[in-house]
Amino acid sequence: MDPLVNAPDGGGRGARCAVRVDTVPAERDRPRDTSLLQRPDGVVGREEAGVVSAAAAVVERSGTDTASSALPGVLADVPVAVLLIDRGAGAVTYANSAAVELAGNVRLPVDIDTWGASVGLTDLGGQPLASTSGPLSLVAQGLPVTGEAVRMVLAQADDDLPAQDPAGRPDRLLWVTGFPLSRPDGDEHLSLVVFLEVESGGSDAADDQLRALRERAVVATDIAFTITDPREPDDPLVWVNPSFTRITGYGYDEAVGRNCRFLQGPATDPAAVAAIRAALEEQRAVSTTLLNHRKDGTAFWNHLSISPVFDGEGELVSFVGVQTDVTERVRVEHEREAAFAAEQSARQEAELARAAAERAQADAERARADAERIQGRLALMAEATSTLIATLDLADVLDRLARLCVPLLADWVFISLLDDTGTVRETASRHRDGLGEELRVLATQHAPHLPESSPTRRSIASSRPVLVQRTGADLDGLFTSEAARQAAERLGTGSLLAVPMVARRRTRGAILLARAGTERPFDQEDVDLAEDLARRAALAMDNVRLYQQEHTVADTLQRSLLPELPAIPAVESAAHYVSASTAADVGGDFYDLLHLPDGSIGVVIGDVVGHDIAAAAAMGHLRGLIRACAWEAPDPDPGVVLARVDRLVQGLGVASMATMVYARAVPPADDGAPWRLHLASAGHPPPLLRTADGDVRLLDDVTGLLIGVDGSLPRRTTSIDLPRDTTLLAYTDGLIERPGTDLDEGIAELVDRLAAAPVEASPRALCDAAVAGSLDGRDDVALIAVRFR
Repeated sequence: MDPLVNAPDGGGRGARCAVRVDTVPAERDRPRDTSLLQRPDGVVGREEAGVVSAAAAVVERSGTDTASSALPGVLADVPVAVLLIDRGAGAVTYANSAAVELAGNVRLPVDIDTWGASVGLTDLGGQPLASTSGPLSLVAQGLPVTGEAVRMVLAQADDDLPAQDPAGRPDRLLWVTGFPLSRPDGDEHLSLVVFLEVESGGSDAADDQLRALRERAVVATDIAFTITDPREPDDPLVWVNPSFTRITGYGYDEAVGRNCRFLQGPATDPAAVAAIRAALEEQRAVSTTLLNHRKDGTAFWNHLSISPVFDGEGELVSFVGVQTDVTERVRVEHEREAAFAAEQSARQEAELARAAAERAQADAERARADAERIQGRLALMAEATSTLIATLDLADVLDRLARLCVPLLADWVFISLLDDTGTVRETASRHRDGLGEELRVLATQHAPHLPESSPTRRSIASSRPVLVQRTGADLDGLFTSEAARQAAERLGTGSLLAVPMVARRRTRGAILLARAGTERPFDQEDVDLAEDLARRAALAMDNVRLYQQEHTVADTLQRSLLPELPAIPAVESAAHYVSASTAADVGGDFYDLLHLPDGSIGVVIGDVVGHDIAAAAAMGHLRGLIRACAWEAPDPDPGVVLARVDRLVQGLGVASMATMVYARAVPPADDGAPWRLHLASAGHPPPLLRTADGDVRLLDDVTGLLIGVDGSLPRRTTSIDLPRDTTLLAYTDGLIERPGTDLDEGIAELVDRLAAAPVEASPRALCDAAVAGSLDGRDDVALIAVRFR
């Protein structure tokens, strides 16, 4: 420990001093030794030992070797003078603020007799205490001093007049208490001395002084010391001194291990409690007065000071509390009794109110549980509807249905779908813990051979729910296969519920729900919920079935109308068609390649408005019209041909509206000349040209009205020269449309993909490059690429 240094304000008795200490980490696992709080005869000392007890607890918390360094944070502001004595050196090594005020400008460490002389300590007869029988010497020898009166003689200003303190007294009376503090077997031998100043009331009689001294000492030492451990959950008490027990009525064993909030009551000021809690969280000292309660329920006003204790590494290891009963200073006895009676009445009222509140809370919780259950069911049904109709893939619908059932409704589920002959043709299953092998066994060995007694078969036959509550009953009657029965046992069959899936007056299958244990069997509410879910699932699956039937017919029709590209000399061609994957996945997109009678090449791309079987049929009619008009046209000009097609469409009512591009490529007259390309458009996206060196050009100047808008208007034809090995690429809007973007962005992306293709890419490779990573499945895509050699 560094020596006590003088305060900045200079010397003189009463000058404040400061101590700098270096601490080391606390030995947390050190066993607590309560022998330090006892006299040699084993009897615990009088209540004045509160300060000593607190210091001993600090020794236990911080380790014997660092007891002196732990004391300043605990005893610095205790309202009594405290000294720490190193018995080996016979010197004072620590003095708290009150002791510094007694000694004045004295540097530590200092010989104990020198310190006593600087304070002016004498016995009651006026003799100096520097003797082996004096209380300080006894404490320095390691002996306890349970209480002895001494006199503090103030220094004289001159030889004739004694010094006077502010109260006009020539000297002061002190009560001395001291105990050995450190462990006998430790490396450090310490003792603690406590000085209590007493007011004698101005009486000169020694007996009166001594009596007043003892009465004052009793009052002054009526201080409870507590230590808590913030490193433990809820910051429990780990030590209390005897004064705490006398004040509160709680014994050591009743208090230690609990948070000291058990002293609070309904009348305790919440603001004071909040201030204490905030200080503890911020690890700072706090002092307040609040109403506490003893073990017998009586209230008392408690002046509480709490200080944090940190080890050498700055880690919080303890909170030390100093508590004093200040009831008499707060109120008189009859006021205390009135407050206690009021507190008792408030407690009874609070108990009644709490009971009523608990009943009301229980009722509210039941009502909330009922509301949550109903809301949960509605939420499940809403989720089921939105989830099941979000896909038109049957396997996906089954998987989504299984996920809805497990684990919300059951521990596992097995779904069976029937074909038109009543045979199980498709299954789906799910278990909350996986168990895929057991579910596979049920799918392969049980589902194709459902016995008549099985809940699934009974539910399908009756179109009604079947509930089987099993409590270890035999499963042989429910499963035809031993492997299936064993698989079911491993899955768990405590309670089984089968509900039919009925849609459009036909049973399409059944859902088998199972709960493994018997502690939560299915009830009627579960049956109603499962039935509702099964009806929605059946309708979704039937919609998938109808969609697939319609799609198969329409897709077959549309593909039958798309031509096989003919082999034409000096021309290399490829086409690509992709149908949409949504409900409207069949439409009127088409392409065609014609070797016309005059030797020219006709290229057609078109799109009938609409996405259904009618659009596909209209596309077939329109393709026939364009072929006829192009094949025997009096004027082969593409604009004239499209105008004639437009008039025929409106006259015959073939289609409502359509977009189209018709291109007529005339071969060169000699080997060195280019091809001549003539184009006309009816509101269709502009075609592209890719030259032999890989450059891509957009023919965006080829425009015109849609087919079916106004057949009387003339149509314009654009003519350009085509260098040899140039590729014409025409497409429908499904290739360039994207949600949230315009067509120009889609066309730019298509141009980039074609430009990035290898220079030597064939028409087939260009078609593949055009559709690579670009389709979102929202519309049909037709694409034709023709290279002119």
